[in-house]
Amino acid sequence: MKNSISLFLPLALLLDLTIPFFLAPFYKGYSHSMQVMSVLGNNKSPLHFIYNLWLVLCGIILLMSGFKVYEIVSQKSKNIAVILFIVILIYAIGGCILSGIFSVGETKSLNTIPEKIHGYGAVLRFICLTFAPLLISLYWFRIEEIPLALFSMICFLLAFIFFTIFVMADKPNYKDTIIAFEGLWQRLSLLFMYLPLGCLILLEK
Repeated sequence: MKNSISLFLPLALLLDLTIPFFLAPFYKGYSHSMQVMSVLGNNKSPLHFIYNLWLVLCGIILLMSGFKVYEIVSQKSKNIAVILFIVILIYAIGGCILSGIFSVGETKSLNTIPEKIHGYGAVLRFICLTFAPLLISLYWFRIEEIPLALFSMICFLLAFIFFTIFVMADKPNYKDTIIAFEGLWQRLSLLFMYLPLGCLILLEK
């Protein structure tokens, strides 16, 4: 029987995308399409402590799950397993735990040390996690799971595209255009980064 611990990662990834929808109504003026999720952790957000606590918890779950992912992938490829584990490690620590401890402000300005730690950690985590679907795709090609490999490759391409648009979103040239919807692009890029990871655990044989 599949170990129930294996379900923690897919559940954590799902909650990471949905929890903001439960917290946002308490934060007047917050826009899911225009603002990134981490804004819910700034001190002016009424329930910021809940979101920041969740980020830390999510990071811990990801750290623990990273060993499970390594166990699965290393059976066929040690190299892919090591790189994927490092990606998860960086995302869990830099993007979740440190982001939960050092919350961001209402804007992207990095004026304080906590904001700088959060900001640089977030950039590093997104860059790293963007390549997780690619690594998983290579693993699935290695074990000849072609449909899953193609699915993960498509997720990688979409994650890369949406992440690129997300990076462009706050540039003055794109103000008042659809590209300016950075909250939307962040969520879409995360969705396609998360899908292959969740499937990898759920479809473990």
